[in-house]
Amino acid sequence: MRILVILTKGEYGQRHLANIQQHKPESWEIQTWQAAEHYPLIIDYPEDHLPEAFAPADLILSFAENKSVAELLPDIAQMTGAKGVIVAVDDENWLPRGLARQLKGWLERINVACATPKPLCSLTPMDFKITRKERQTYDCSQISEFARYFGQPRLEIEVDPDTRKIQSVRVDVDAVCGCARHVASGIIGLSVDDVEEKAGLLHHHYPCLASMVKLNDYNHDTLMHESAHILVDNIREQIKPFQQTRYFRPGKLSE
Repeated sequence: MRILVILTKGEYGQRHLANIQQHKPESWEIQTWQAAEHYPLIIDYPEDHLPEAFAPADLILSFAENKSVAELLPDIAQMTGAKGVIVAVDDENWLPRGLARQLKGWLERINVACATPKPLCSLTPMDFKITRKERQTYDCSQISEFARYFGQPRLEIEVDPDTRKIQSVRVDVDAVCGCARHVASGIIGLSVDDVEEKAGLLHHHYPCLASMVKLNDYNHDTLMHESAHILVDNIREQIKPFQQTRYFRPGKLSE
């Protein structure tokens, strides 16, 4: 699969790109394009802000920290022949809800599928989050292929039933930024009673670069915390059979 990665200046996109390049299937070909930092308030002529040509691509990944780049994506899709576009929404300023709906409509008119996972690590081979309680489906083999390797984290955890400690962790699906792989390496050897708290700390200390702005459609929580919930929930469901319920009996008060 041929992938065009769109970046802006900063650590966010570069870290995603580095993780993809390190752990992608050998058959994937990666090319990059660095968008400008500033654009006019209204882009009347997208071609004025694009190179003369792009190499052919099957999928476009936009890690741009600039909402104006969304207006360029339909033209980039036509220039590359891409059939799918993924736009990371780890900060709502990069792709506000109204613009996300517009972008999807623009791309649908040229038969290009669009996924706008919010946060990016909610992407699965069939859907993605747009609010805490709402997921949106899509039908695109190129986006699904990417999500089988990078997206909503899926760890395969083996627990020693005698010691109740994490024996091994296999990363079936990594977060695009590599956070899930980092957490997986840090929880081996931990007791199942301690692993959820430790996994949350590892996630935050990686650090997760999703926004810390509280959002109404995430119950006044942040996308960084939502990202942690997604990862810890995957861990919790696997270790639950090995956890012990603790009961506390109040003692007698001394006189």
